[in-house]
Amino acid sequence: MKALLVCEYRERALLPASYELVAFADRLGAETAMVLIGDPSAAPRVTGKLYLAGAARYGEYNPDLHKRIVLEAAQRERADYIVFLHSSYGWDLAPRVAAALRIGQISEIVGIADGGFEVGICNAKLRRSVVPRTGRAVLTLQAGAFTPAGEAAGTPQIEQIDLAGEASPLEFVGYEPAEEKGVDLTKADVIVSAGRGVGKKENVPVIAALAKALGGELGASRPVVDAGWVEHSHQVGTTGQSVSPKLYVACGISGAIQHLAGMKKSDFVIAINKDKDAPIGEVADVLVVADVLQFVPVLTAKLV
Repeated sequence: MKALLVCEYRERALLPASYELVAFADRLGAETAMVLIGDPSAAPRVTGKLYLAGAARYGEYNPDLHKRIVLEAAQRERADYIVFLHSSYGWDLAPRVAAALRIGQISEIVGIADGGFEVGICNAKLRRSVVPRTGRAVLTLQAGAFTPAGEAAGTPQIEQIDLAGEASPLEFVGYEPAEEKGVDLTKADVIVSAGRGVGKKENVPVIAALAKALGGELGASRPVVDAGWVEHSHQVGTTGQSVSPKLYVACGISGAIQHLAGMKKSDFVIAINKDKDAPIGEVADVLVVADVLQFVPVLTAKLV
């Protein structure tokens, strides 16, 4: 079994999340090769083959040219799986590659099952096992689902890819940052997040009061934002903001993989949940098994 891992390169640097592709391939037990459209100085620190095409020539992103480069690497490698991160790059490029090869695509994989891949359903509360009917397949991985075991080390064997007749009507002109709206949680040292366990919108101020007492910002899980209890600018997770505070307090949050991926870099995590078996407990430094609406007001009173 062979897997071609498609690295991401942005603003003249390799995205660290590219190493999650390697962790996935290790779990899968696949023989791997990687492909990068970037500079040689940004080559991933791994052993094995790396197909390299220059970003100066092909752009940091050009869906037409990058698709052709990935297809060329896949043909040379005879890859069974072509693996992308589930990112804006992967969202755009993966289906183009799957359509060109006329093979199936499985998106947002969170685990590996016997003979197939696990994907989340019902707002990530459940998982189902999916098996590609085409044998070969294009895959995208949920951010944070496959964490590298340690620091990467190694030097790849580089093989250049140069396209013939590479003219494209598209031109990469750069990145435009999104308009800033609401709170910027990425700069907060302390974040206290509300989850579905707070019960209703009227209870969110209880969590906000704790955040204020700690000198931090209010965060929220996706179900809370989807329900309209908190504005989207406060959302933590893969569809919100990825944060790395010194202290993260999760209040009534079960711990879906999408949320964990957004706060996994927190220095210290406290989880408050009445379910002692909630997944959030697996990543928390301290798990308080209690009713959020009973415990949080008492804690807040002690702090003010």
